[in-house]
Amino acid sequence: MLNWRSFRFTREIVLRMGADAVLLNVSLILALAIRYFYLVAFETLEGGYTYNQMFWTYVTFFSKRSWLLTAICLVVFLMSGFYTYSRAYQGRYKALIIFQAASLGYLIFSFFSYLFGLMPQLPRGAVLLAWLISVALLMAARGWSMIWRDVMRTELQHGRHAQTREVRNVLVIGGAGYIGSALLPKLLDKGYRVRLLDLLLYGTEPIEGLLTHPRLEVVRADFRAIDKVVEAIRGMDAVIHLGAIVGDPACALDEELTIEVNLMATRMIAEVAKGSGVNRFIFASTCSVYGASDELLDERCALNPVSLYARSKIASERVLSRLADESFAPTLLRFGTIYGLSGRTRFDLVVNLLTAKAIVEGRITVSGGDQWRPFVHVDDAALAVFKALEAPLPAVHNKVFNVGSNDQNHTISQVGEVIQRLVPSAELVDVAFDGDRRNYRVNFSKVQQALGFVPQWTLEQGINQVVEAIRSGKVADYTNAKYSNVKFLSEEGMARNLQNGWAYELMNEPMITQVEGWPN
Repeated sequence: MLNWRSFRFTREIVLRMGADAVLLNVSLILALAIRYFYLVAFETLEGGYTYNQMFWTYVTFFSKRSWLLTAICLVVFLMSGFYTYSRAYQGRYKALIIFQAASLGYLIFSFFSYLFGLMPQLPRGAVLLAWLISVALLMAARGWSMIWRDVMRTELQHGRHAQTREVRNVLVIGGAGYIGSALLPKLLDKGYRVRLLDLLLYGTEPIEGLLTHPRLEVVRADFRAIDKVVEAIRGMDAVIHLGAIVGDPACALDEELTIEVNLMATRMIAEVAKGSGVNRFIFASTCSVYGASDELLDERCALNPVSLYARSKIASERVLSRLADESFAPTLLRFGTIYGLSGRTRFDLVVNLLTAKAIVEGRITVSGGDQWRPFVHVDDAALAVFKALEAPLPAVHNKVFNVGSNDQNHTISQVGEVIQRLVPSAELVDVAFDGDRRNYRVNFSKVQQALGFVPQWTLEQGINQVVEAIRSGKVADYTNAKYSNVKFLSEEGMARNLQNGWAYELMNEPMITQVEGWPN
């Protein structure tokens, strides 16, 4: 028996297939009618064959053969992705997909019909005309639905109820990454239509189980390309921007590329979203912006970044804050240090890395053990994004939230001790400080009070999750470059295309606690 969600998926597909079936039959009827009236007006029948007989021949053909044409075309449409991922296709490429699928359906139908002698009396011109009408109607139907959605969305966006309108269509940028691959299932399970814009540097493996989901569209493109961003944002109610070069070592590989990807692209995406009338904009920042401090830090505390990565996120926060107004509501989420498994797990983060080393090498090597970090499981990070998306707009309008839990502030040495307790065969070794100057404890009361965010994972549970994945062989080689941002970017690289120097000026602005318009 189908569960409720599966029934919804099936019903949606059946309805869309039913609409296409009607269009195909209408096309065939029109083609036969046009052909018949042409014969009456311009041709003389031979051999005593009357127009009345011709009319009933066409009626008989339609009644006995239209089902075959409809069945063949619907199967071809289904295999072409009409009812699942093809909604990601935009513009002329979408038209090409429709043209190819309709053409293939009619070719298969003609092949079977002539091969088995199913329609010896039907003129080929009628089949050709039916094909042309089908292509036109299929394109028109999809084009009209897109225009209608845009018109209605524009009305909502500029109407007096724009800030409280329902969010159903969500663009997730960088959604095949560490947090994104944990977020997508939550959005889809809740009934959202999700469009994913991602270059898919790590392939489709992180979202493999979701690729055929009927409410997921996958647009494989670089989010630095403005034309791709404009296409992807069309028709969306909210944007979740997770795309970035993440982590201090990865960002340090190429300063110019980091600024372009993390800052310049963020401003462009936000401006396109604002110009398109999308008022909900959720941005992934980091608690690394606090840098080095001995205090318990909340969202109002001074920022003290010690890395390019943190400075790029602070500059992005400033850009978004300055764009905020009554019609554009950015929400800034500063994530703690993430751990645990997702579709695209990382082993360049301290908890996952030390756990893997404990199992594989029998050694937990701790450097700078007295430094504090706030930790949060990747699934809880995704949950926080989900909570921000579903929160009333005034609660998140131009606000910044630390994402984590107060009881998961730990020193690096404490993390090592927890891992050793769960993997007792491993040796805990404290080595010389490696130069990472970050040291911060963070207060997470605001996100809990404002969004009702309560983490579902503990550090121990996350460590056990990693232990099980390695021991079971789910993670065969944690040192593989696909599990490390810095290794992967060092080996694969990314193209650069810097356009101006405004980003450098913003990156180098003095760090201050708060300015007018800064989210709080």
